[in-house]
Amino acid sequence: MDGQSVKFYQTGTFTVGNRLLAPEARSVQSDMRRSNALNSGHRACQGCGEALGARYAIDAAMRATGSQLVAANATGCLEVFSTPYPETSWQMPWIHSLFGNAAAVATGIAAAMRVKGKPEVRVVAQGGDGGTTDIGFGCLSGMFERNDDVLYICYDNEAYMNTGVQRSSATPPAARTATTMAVGAEPGNVFGQGKDLPAIAMAHGIPYVATATVAELRDLEAKVGHAMQFRGARYIHIFVPCPLGWGHDSADTIRIARLAKETGLFPVFEAVYGEITAVSKIRRQLPVEEYLRPQKRFAHLFGKPPRVAVIARIQGIADRNIRRYGLTDEGARP
Repeated sequence: MDGQSVKFYQTGTFTVGNRLLAPEARSVQSDMRRSNALNSGHRACQGCGEALGARYAIDAAMRATGSQLVAANATGCLEVFSTPYPETSWQMPWIHSLFGNAAAVATGIAAAMRVKGKPEVRVVAQGGDGGTTDIGFGCLSGMFERNDDVLYICYDNEAYMNTGVQRSSATPPAARTATTMAVGAEPGNVFGQGKDLPAIAMAHGIPYVATATVAELRDLEAKVGHAMQFRGARYIHIFVPCPLGWGHDSADTIRIARLAKETGLFPVFEAVYGEITAVSKIRRQLPVEEYLRPQKRFAHLFGKPPRVAVIARIQGIADRNIRRYGLTDEGARP
C-alpha cells in the first residue's frame, strides 16, 4: 500500500484542509455523498470513540464496495446504543449476533452470498474488545484459520463498557475498572495478562491485518479501503477511547487516541500475510505520563507519593513497542 501523502494535524475540522485537495483525494467523511451508514440519532455517550470509529470505518467500507455491504454486529455498546428496539441508526443491511459469534455469523453470510452468486456483496463483522478478545475469541480464530472472506473490525475501548466497565483481556496494566479496583499493594489491572489481538491475527497468516485510531481519519479510511481489496480473512483493530469508562473529558477523545500512538502504547501498522508492510511513525515521542494523567482510571498512579515504579513499567511497554515495530527513526527513549 502506498503511504498517505496527505496528512492533517489541525485540531479542528478536516473540512478546510480537504478543500485544498482534488475531490478524489478527499476523505470519505468530508464528502457529502458519504453513506452515513451509522446515522445520527443513536444513543452513544458524548465523545464516544466507538461511535466515531464505526462511522468512519463502515462509511469507508461502503465506498470501497459501492454500498454492497452487510454487517454482523456482536452484542456490546455499539449494538446497544445504535439499535434500541424498535429503532435503528444503521442505514445498511445489519444483523445483531450473540456476544461471541459475530465472526461465525459473518462467515455464514459470506457463504450465503457465494452460493447465491453474489460475490460483489462483501461482509463486515464488528465488535468491541470483550466480544473479540474474550467471548468471541474462538469463533474469530476459526474464521482466521478457515480464511473466510470477512473483514472483522474490533473497536477497542479496553473494557466491558456496556455492562459497567469490567476488565477485559484488552484492559491495560494498572488501569482501574469495576473488577480491577485501585486498592491494595498493586492497584488496578495486573501486569502480564491480556491478549495482543493484532499479533495473534498476524500469527494466523491471514491476508491483511491493521491497527488504526480515531485520531487519524485518513489512515483509518485508507486501511479499510485496502482491506476490501483482499479476499479472505482480514482484521482491523481500531483504538477508540471511552470517556465514561476511562474518566477523561468527552472533548478529549481524539487527543487521548493521538497520545496513545505518540507515546508508543498503541502501535499503528499494517501487515500482509503475517509480515508487517507499513508502520505509522511517531511524529513527536512523548512520555507515557502525558497519556495516563488525563484519565481517571490511572489517577491512583499520580497520588502522594506517585507510583513511579509502575509508571516506569508502563513506559517500558511503550519502549518495547517502539523497538519492536520501529515506531521512531531513533529507536527507544533513553
